[in-house]
Order: sequence, then structure tokens, then C-alpha cells
Amino acid sequence: MGEQSYAQVLGDPKVQISNNPDEVDPVRRVAHRIIAAAKKSKYAERAKSFNWEVNVIKDDGTKNAWALPGGKIAFYTGIFPEAKNENGLAAIMGHEVVHALARHGAERMSQNLAAQVGLQTASILLGGGGVSGQLAMQALGLGTQVGVLLPFSRSHESEADYIGLLLAAEAGYDPRESVRLWQRMAQASQGAPPEFLSTHPANETRIKDLQEWMPEAMAIYERSAKASVSELPTITPPPPPVKKPAEQ
Repeated sequence: MGEQSYAQVLGDPKVQISNNPDEVDPVRRVAHRIIAAAKKSKYAERAKSFNWEVNVIKDDGTKNAWALPGGKIAFYTGIFPEAKNENGLAAIMGHEVVHALARHGAERMSQNLAAQVGLQTASILLGGGGVSGQLAMQALGLGTQVGVLLPFSRSHESEADYIGLLLAAEAGYDPRESVRLWQRMAQASQGAPPEFLSTHPANETRIKDLQEWMPEAMAIYERSAKASVSELPTITPPPPPVKKPAEQ
């Protein structure tokens, strides 16, 4: 999503931008400190060049947040129950800010383009036609997706988890909340696809990695200027849609 798409999202009449201070203020407080930490990180020059903007989208049924290269950040109120407090917000914020600073989206686009060119070349070499050629191309396509693109995306997620954890600690937020955050996420995402067919690490893998990185994060947190942390407002997700009975 680029600058234009971001503007289109916020300009969509169906999208409600929250002006409730109880919802907006915590997100902007956390963003202010995470951005300040990013400006002292290995991404300092890029962080200083971004035109940061933070919005909260009033959508209690959507558990999402994102940040774009250039500094546009959006949080949906539906993620508040999992974040629970400003420490949890910081874990999410750090993760999303790293995606933007590391330009992971652009790297994924390049990887996808390279994969498409490779498959087109393979199609020519295989003759491109016939049932056997089609089956081979389907197998190659699945192999590329599972063997290259998905792990490539998972490596981005792990990098964002790791550096985001350190950013949150540098910003004065307790990094231990990240583990509790993902435990809550795991409870809310029952039935997720297996890790090898997902662009994201399994919740169990994510929690294990965070615990392994915790000593480094805690050392940073112990010497940081601690943030004031408040609980987030209570959000009641909308009830799931009622399924219509199947026609006889």
C-alpha cells in the first residue's frame, strides 16, 4: 500500500477515523516513543526522513495494524483487546515500524516478480503445453510458493519481531508483554494454517523466539527511560454474522 492507497483508505466513507482521545492518545503516545527509538536505531537516517502520521481506525471487528514506508501508521480498534495496554501496543508498533523502515513490502514485490519470471522461463523450457507440462508447472508453482516466497515472508516477520522488540524496549516499554501479547493472539487465532503454509511464523515459534531474545531486550529496557503505561479502552467486537440456513 502506497501513499495514494493510504489516502484512499482514509478517504473511504466506509472507513471511520477515530477522534476518541481514549483510543487515539495511547496509540500516538506509543508511536512518538517508538519513532524516537527508531531514530537511534540502524534505520536512523530513514526514520528521520519519514513524514510520520498516525491514525486510529474505528473498526472493532478488525484485528490489524500497519505501517508504510514514508511513515504512515494505522491501528484498528479491533486489535486493542489483544494489545491490552500500551506495552502491548508498543510490541505491535515496533513490529510494524520495522516493516516500514526495512522496506519489506518492496522486497516481497521484487521476490514475487523474480518468481514469476522464473516460472515463465520454466514454462518455455517444459514446452508450456499438454497435461504433463501443466502438471509440472503447477508443481513448480507450489514449490516456489512454499519453498521460497512463504519462508521469505516469514523471515521478514521474524526480523520485525526481533528489531521491533528492541525498539519497544529502547522506547521504555516492557518487552515481556510481547510474549503475553502473542499468547493472547494465539487464543484468538485458533485454526490458523500450519506454519509451512503461512507467511507468518506459527504463534508457538514466535513466542519461543521472543523468549530467546528477551535477555537482550530486558538489558535495553533496564537502562531505558520508562514509559508511563495505561490500559487500553474496552472494545467489544461485533457478533459474528448469522449464517443463513442452506436452501433445500
